[in-house]
Amino acid sequence: MSEPIDPPAEDRTAYAAPALEKGLDILELLAEVGEPMSTRAIAESLKRSKSEIFRMVFVLQQRGYLEREPGSDRLGLSRRLFDLGIRTPGGKQLTGVVLPLMERFSEETGQAAHLVVISRAQTVVLATTAGHLDASVIVRPGYGRPALEANSGLLILAFQSQARRLALMRHADAATQDLLAAPETLQIFAQIREDGHRIAPSRDILAVTDIACPVLGRAGHAEAAILVPCLRRHGVATDERAILAALKARAQEAALHLPYG
Repeated sequence: MSEPIDPPAEDRTAYAAPALEKGLDILELLAEVGEPMSTRAIAESLKRSKSEIFRMVFVLQQRGYLEREPGSDRLGLSRRLFDLGIRTPGGKQLTGVVLPLMERFSEETGQAAHLVVISRAQTVVLATTAGHLDASVIVRPGYGRPALEANSGLLILAFQSQARRLALMRHADAATQDLLAAPETLQIFAQIREDGHRIAPSRDILAVTDIACPVLGRAGHAEAAILVPCLRRHGVATDERAILAALKARAQEAALHLPYG
């Protein structure tokens, strides 16, 4: 007979792993805070002694999960957790299906493209393609922003049921939760669904127009977005409608191969 996944409450002390729990507490705290912290600040936040936190921090840094902020004693999360996340079966399958199509899109149009998902109420770039223009906007994998402050995040959230939307945003703070349900936000979602895409000025970079299409699962929910940041340049015309048509074709092709709900 297999061992129970969730042991009875009276037996849980026998399954305790204090060192592991402290390490996970540190990782979860830094993920929640969203910025580097000193060892002292981590210890105070977790109500632990500085010496026991120091030992955990040392091991996590040695294993590559934490990295020191240049010029300070503060530590933050490295890309290692992100790299592990995209190597899960779901992440590998998503990038395995979509990335070749993004590469074909970039060859056709010259434009850079980004594959974006939502994790812990933040957009996260899973993969990028560079295109072949002499000037374009590319951000590194792992880059993220609050989902409601990013065009890709608004697009993904627009193509969700209410339950799935709330689940994607369950880690957001109270103010963001209120904004998620605000009439003006719901109106934006409705317009995006009606259009089937989003074209809007970048909320992060000046002189850039974001063009984004959803990658839909079989049930019609967005599993990801493909976003193209179009850089406006003097004397160079950008055919946004042609870019949108090519992007929409690749996103629809990707949807045919995704088994997700």
